[in-house]
Amino acid sequence: MEITPGTLLKQIDSPADLKKLSREQLHQVCNELRQYIIDVVSVHGGHFGASLGVVELSVALHYVYNTPYDQLVWDVGHQAYGHKILTGRRDIFPSNRKYKGLSGFPKRSESEYDTFGVGHSSTSISAALGMALAAKYKGEDRKSVAVIGDGAMTAGMAFEAMNHAGVSDADMLIILNDNCMSIDPNVGALKEYLTDISLSPTYNKLKDDVWNAIGKLPVGKSFTRAMAHKVAEGIKGAISSSSNLFEALKLRYFGPIDGHNIAKLVDTLEDLKKIPGPKILHIVTVKGKGYALAEKDQTLWHAPGLFDKVSGEIVKKKFNTPQPPKYQDVFGHSIIELAEMNPKIWGVTPAMPSGSSLKFMMEKMPDRAIDVGICEQHAATVSAGLATQGMRVFCNIYSSFMQRAYDQVVHDIAIQKLPVTLCLDRAGLVGEDGPTHHGAYDIPYFRCIPNMIISAPMNEQELRNLMYTSQLESTTLPMVIRYPRGEGVMPEWRTPFEAIEIGKGRKLKDGEEVAILSFGHPGNFAKSAIVELHQYGINPGHYDMRFTKPLDEALLHEVFSKYRKIVTIEDGTTIGGFGSAILEFMAQHGYSAQVKMLGIPDRLVEHGTLKELHAECGYDANAIVATVKELMKDKVQVTSGALLQ
Repeated sequence: MEITPGTLLKQIDSPADLKKLSREQLHQVCNELRQYIIDVVSVHGGHFGASLGVVELSVALHYVYNTPYDQLVWDVGHQAYGHKILTGRRDIFPSNRKYKGLSGFPKRSESEYDTFGVGHSSTSISAALGMALAAKYKGEDRKSVAVIGDGAMTAGMAFEAMNHAGVSDADMLIILNDNCMSIDPNVGALKEYLTDISLSPTYNKLKDDVWNAIGKLPVGKSFTRAMAHKVAEGIKGAISSSSNLFEALKLRYFGPIDGHNIAKLVDTLEDLKKIPGPKILHIVTVKGKGYALAEKDQTLWHAPGLFDKVSGEIVKKKFNTPQPPKYQDVFGHSIIELAEMNPKIWGVTPAMPSGSSLKFMMEKMPDRAIDVGICEQHAATVSAGLATQGMRVFCNIYSSFMQRAYDQVVHDIAIQKLPVTLCLDRAGLVGEDGPTHHGAYDIPYFRCIPNMIISAPMNEQELRNLMYTSQLESTTLPMVIRYPRGEGVMPEWRTPFEAIEIGKGRKLKDGEEVAILSFGHPGNFAKSAIVELHQYGINPGHYDMRFTKPLDEALLHEVFSKYRKIVTIEDGTTIGGFGSAILEFMAQHGYSAQVKMLGIPDRLVEHGTLKELHAECGYDANAIVATVKELMKDKVQVTSGALLQ
């Protein structure tokens, strides 16, 4: 299907082309840009609602500012599709999130207009402040703008950056895009505070007073810091008491204004360019703006997959047989079963109730399941606090996001030996979201911490049993359960709970000469590979280790006593990961074997489908077959010769 941009949009190959248009034409540009995003995402997939919500802002920013000289930083990047289309990537936009195509997020190596690589939230203010400080130091008249959502604003890092920006005297603008959403609806006191500001009649009147005052200010070189300070002080006196947050941080606050009024946005940004120093503009938008279904169900339409843009019907794969569930849903339903059995169980997630499926427990047991906002550090430590009072907490954080809570896991959980269960969703390669979201590093960064148990299920039954084991009173240490994005392998997954001995693996199959040691879901790749290897007369042993800390030493003594060729497989980096743990065991106990480690290589892996990336990284079933055949090449040659005879 050929997707054609509108008559004005097809003329825009850079912001310079956008600036050639009259202000009266910008409304049409916004309509065409919004329609182009709908057309492309409906056919090719990707994030959806966030970019529709900032179409007018994207156009206004590139119309007013001198990008890329002026630095524009988008927080997270879910909303940057319009930005990409306006900055020379319109015709290749259909390759967005596809293998070897455009990244789904701003990326410095992709375009000079992408000033900062983003994928995790709440970094934009810090980055833009750094850029503004550098510009001031170098004597450059370069503007810095950070666009941050009200969801991302809940993170501690955003407040740390504002605290610094307010006293920095840096010439920067923070644009707070307030739509009451991140992926799920926002939570916490900040949401209520922003709602109060948005609905305050004092603010709405003040907004007009502010712009009228600015309109009377002298411009150019005569507009001094002293004048700006005098105006700011006058404004403060008229602001209602609910504004104290931003004013207390010494950020001059403007707004709220309608983020879908392109004329107002352009006029406002032009005015704010003339005001030096740190300032914040509060705009109110609707996530999914312009597509009724996306406006109505903003969580579903954050990233709906392929859909019919006319009917709104989301394309779903059709199967003739029952299909296995997603691991996240197994977690979401299993924690409810466990919580019904154990009144001490709590669930905690940082702003991902839908993504982690903790939403099921939040609906059924709202007093025992909490969304803390985009605050991974807080999620870890509040879990630790609950654990000190005897609660058994399942803290569910995506593997790549857990990197942000590392200190809290070390200091607040591990050192104190608190039995918090850290459920790492999206462990391993995650597909189209790419390197900012791949859960590649959790095995090594947790393996080096004392008092940690690290486990991974090979299937849904194992996930349920590991969850059951972690909440038992006999489990007295913090426990990691890592599992991948997507489906498992068991359509009939609601199996009875069974305890698993901590550090105990399982032998799935005896073999000859070569053994495959797997950790987690990739054990299923090994099972498929073993079937094919039988065709070459190769009969590998297969061991599902279940735990990488502590290791099942009894099982490993058996393996190294019997096999001289060993393949390790993991959905994580091979540097310091599961395979490294096996090599350490071999060295410590004086064994000698030929070991091949398969997993994520020591490089950044870009985006693509999971199938494409597993193949690229060399640990899918085909790669396992090739690796074992290479280890057993003498036998393969003999077998092939016998077959020819």
